[in-house]
Order: sequence, then structure tokens, then C-alpha cells
Amino acid sequence: MTRIHEARQLTTGYSWTECPRWHDGRFYFSDMYNHRVVTVTENGEADVYLDLNDRKSLVDEEVVCVGTGFLPDGRLLVNSMWEQVVLVHDGSTTEVYADLRGLAVSPINDMVVDAQGRAYISQLGYNLFAGESAAKAPLLVVEPDGTPRVAEEGGVFDGANGMGITADGRTLITAEVDGLRLTALEIKDDGSLGARRTFFDGQIMMDGMCVDEEGAVWGASPISGVLRVLEGGPAVASVDLPAEQAGMGVACALGGADRRTLFITCGVEVFDREKSRTEGRGSIWTARVDVPGGTTRP
Repeated sequence: MTRIHEARQLTTGYSWTECPRWHDGRFYFSDMYNHRVVTVTENGEADVYLDLNDRKSLVDEEVVCVGTGFLPDGRLLVNSMWEQVVLVHDGSTTEVYADLRGLAVSPINDMVVDAQGRAYISQLGYNLFAGESAAKAPLLVVEPDGTPRVAEEGGVFDGANGMGITADGRTLITAEVDGLRLTALEIKDDGSLGARRTFFDGQIMMDGMCVDEEGAVWGASPISGVLRVLEGGPAVASVDLPAEQAGMGVACALGGADRRTLFITCGVEVFDREKSRTEGRGSIWTARVDVPGGTTRP
């Protein structure tokens, strides 16, 4: 039987919220179309941590910060989607950490950082916002010295999106939104990705995701809701989000003092940037779950 968790709204008033992370006692997320990263306490007190409105983009597109992650020294990494660069912020200054323009075949997307400081980065393979046809693309990795490379030589994915790493640091799981599955890959000692297997093939389109202590995945699906799935098995738990208030749940991360709070980013208008900014219906919701997060890096 599927366990159903109730959700409550933590904070609202944002554009399209994305890329949730728990770090050093606080929750962080991307307020995507307002070009900033916001941090929130468990009591809902919000503050802007990184404001990119003054950044001069390298391309003829506004700066949209998507994937985020923290390096072992506490610096924040942020994917600038259209520029195809990874930015690094030390709390006061922001600069380019890695330039992916020679490797990326599309706007870059989500990110997860491992314990060694390697940043794995996904790309859908095509411009979803321009209505392009679906295409496959590889995952990328940025080494701790800022050197980027293809993570799995010859490996391509059907719209790789959200990612998570298991508690032992040996497996990366990514949501293939066009493949309607979760795919697991071995993380080798040198950071490259090896043998792959299907983790979950429930014909459900997953977006952002995280991994808990037992190796199960919490995945946010704009269509099917927020689900906890086991490898090779069914969905065993879900979160009851009120659709009228929350819109779509699109990403999630485990955090809180005991890492049993599931933070969920929700939005209403993803394709209309101006309407998303003006209406400010993006929100963050939380649910208390049974199994804690399995790593300090969601």
C-alpha cells in the first residue's frame, strides 16, 4: 500500500522554483526567472543568497540559474542554463567555474556534487522552451579543478534531468524525462560513469529527485506527483500536494535537522517567464517522511 504524506506550504511569492538543496542547516533553491538563489529557514524566513540580475550574459539570453550544488569547501555552484557555464559563488563574489560550451549540445540543466567535489551536470539535449524535437545527450562532469569532460564516453540519455547520488557515493541516478525512467550508473574511482542499469521503469516522467538512506528515490513528476520509488519496484509513498495552490511539484530534496523533511519546489508557469515573474505563484512545500536523506548532498 502506498504511504501518503501530507504537505504544508513553507514559503511562496517566487517565479518558477527549482533545484532544491539542503546545506549547512539551511534550505536553498533557484528562483529561476528572477535570476537568483534564495535560502529559507525551516520556519519559512527567506533571504536572497545570490542575485544574478546584474550579470552580463555571454549569450543573447537572460541569466537563468538552474542546477545547484555545494563544493566541499562550502562554495555554491550554479548552472547558467543558456550560457552553458557553471558559476561559483563564495558568499560575496561570483565567477565562471567551468565553461561547458565546447561539450554541451544544448542548454545545461541539473547538477549534483559528490563528496570529492565533482559536479555532474545533465542536459536534455534540445531546447525544450523553443519547441525543439527531443534528442539524446551525454552527462557531463566538472572535476574539482574546474576541468569539464563527458562523464560517460559514448553514453547518451533520453532527456537527462534531475540527479542524485547514493549514500555510499558509488551510484549516480538520473531521471530521463523523455525515456520515462530512472537510470542508475556506477561511479568509478576517477569520477567517470560506468555500467548502467534501469532503476525504475514505471513509464512516469520524473523531473528533480533525491536519494534517501535506503537507496530509494523521491522523484517529482509534474504529471504524476511526488513519489518514493524502490529500485525495480513500485512507488511506495507519495506526497499529497494541493494542485490548486501548489501547481506542479518539479523537484525535491531531503533536509532538516534530522534530514527527514522533504522540501518540494512547485511552480505554475514554466513556459511564460514574464507571467511567472509577475504572478509570483512559485512556492516551496514540505512533508515529513519516514526515511532520512542518505547523503549531505541531495
